[in-house]
Amino acid sequence: MADTQFPHDSSAPESETPTPEKRGSRSLLYIILIVALLATWGYLIYDKSQHKQREIQLTQQISSTDSARNELQKEYEAANAMIDQLTSQNTHMDSLLKANNKEISALRARIQSILNDRNATRAQLEEARELIQQLNATIEQYKAQIEKLEGEKIVLTQQRDSLKRNLDTATQVNQQLAQQVQLGSVLHASNIQIIPLHLKKSGKEVETSRAKRADMMRVSFDLDENRITPSGPKDIYVCITDPDGKPLAVEALGSGRFTLADGTEKLYTAMKTVNYETGKRSHVDIDWKQNSNFKPGTYHVEIYESGYLIGQGDVEMKKGGFL
Repeated sequence: MADTQFPHDSSAPESETPTPEKRGSRSLLYIILIVALLATWGYLIYDKSQHKQREIQLTQQISSTDSARNELQKEYEAANAMIDQLTSQNTHMDSLLKANNKEISALRARIQSILNDRNATRAQLEEARELIQQLNATIEQYKAQIEKLEGEKIVLTQQRDSLKRNLDTATQVNQQLAQQVQLGSVLHASNIQIIPLHLKKSGKEVETSRAKRADMMRVSFDLDENRITPSGPKDIYVCITDPDGKPLAVEALGSGRFTLADGTEKLYTAMKTVNYETGKRSHVDIDWKQNSNFKPGTYHVEIYESGYLIGQGDVEMKKGGFL
């Protein structure tokens, strides 16, 4: 088949080919976009880096603040522990705290308030540090006052002990002097006679040496003059021991007990109250008439005044006979 020839349409549009000017503009736009994109990425990367850096700095600041707060808390607790220790060991510290209670309480309350604040600023923590230093300085002042008071107390205690020793010495001397005076004032019995007596129907008294005839025993003696003994009534006790070594004591006949100077008690046979006059000799007769017969043998007689033995003697009664 033969090729068919079509007539050329001169009105159909021809393919457009980009000109060099258009291609250059488009390339420039791409470059600008790429540069802008890179700049944006760079900014984002830089901003993220700065943000992270700020986070690190903030974390470090928080850590530093917590560390400072913990350190201050330890210092504050140490100060409180010192106050408690001093208070428990010394009454003076307790008195000082009570006297300055308002000031100390306000100081401690402000410190604790700052330390309890988790958002406390550096300035506030620095304030807390200064307050703790002030608290420690106050404690040191109290300790100095306490040491001074304790020193004064030691001196006063030594002075008191010295006075007490002197007083004890003086008391001991006075007691010794009083004892010497007491001993010096004890009367002394002399010219002691122990006389067994027989009583006749007529009432006449006759001396006898025979136990069978003896109705009573008379103890005669003199109380010597004494210039120390005050005048007044003196109780004189006579203690008679029979030949068997037994004390003669019958309560119904006036016998009883008296106290010796050493605090012990002793049975007495008979007692008589004598009105003694200072510096003068007094004669005393004390009779003992018992409700039973006298035994043959030796009788021992002791005379006491103010709890002291002031004289003694013996008498022997024989068996049988008329006299």
